[in-house]
Amino acid sequence: MMTHDLKILAEDFRQKNKSCFILGASGETGKELLKEIVERKLFSKITLIGRRQLTFEDKAFENLVQEVVDFEKLDDYAAVFQGHDVGYCCLGTTKAKAGADGFIRVDHDYVLKSAELAKAGGCSHFNLESSKGADKTSGFLYLKVKGQVEADIEPLGFERFSVYRPAVLMVDRQESRPTEWFFRKVLGPISSMFPTAMSIPIQSVTRAMVANTLIPAGDKVEILENKAIYDLGKAPEK
Repeated sequence: MMTHDLKILAEDFRQKNKSCFILGASGETGKELLKEIVERKLFSKITLIGRRQLTFEDKAFENLVQEVVDFEKLDDYAAVFQGHDVGYCCLGTTKAKAGADGFIRVDHDYVLKSAELAKAGGCSHFNLESSKGADKTSGFLYLKVKGQVEADIEPLGFERFSVYRPAVLMVDRQESRPTEWFFRKVLGPISSMFPTAMSIPIQSVTRAMVANTLIPAGDKVEILENKAIYDLGKAPEK
């Protein structure tokens, strides 16, 4: 992997006075990503787009802009998606929580519509949290939907479209996801030794998303698999 001086890249990036939005900031990845972005002070404006207002006790979060939307009527909120340079999408649910139809609606329909509105609103770099094994031809619904939404966003023509495909996230979710719980208990103790096989710390994912934002684009569409995410997420800020 090419090494980059992330400290210099961050300083240069701040000078560009860019704005971003985060979809799914109430979820585990979104929360961690928001924390990382706020701490690094990379954007002049950060907008959270979600179905409810979030509350923060830390004063570092007091300048956030929050836009509450109805994801069933996103076209009515097109203005919310206007004027952002970078978009981060961490939206997602599960079949167990929302049912098969609900899962497809959130992880495909809401995500795709958000991407369409972001593109129309001038967003140049769209970042999508997907999943290891995402494949629109998969027989497994979860991976099929993740792969399909990747494929449907690509032709929208963002100047840069970054897809992150992490394995099982090592994080204690507030909601119960039995499969992830099992993997955490089994893989947690060894994830620090073998982090690139079946699991990855959530902080590695969010650090990688931020670091990749700073690094000048190579390909217009880039897919970062689990090992690439892990390697980028541990890159030192010199």
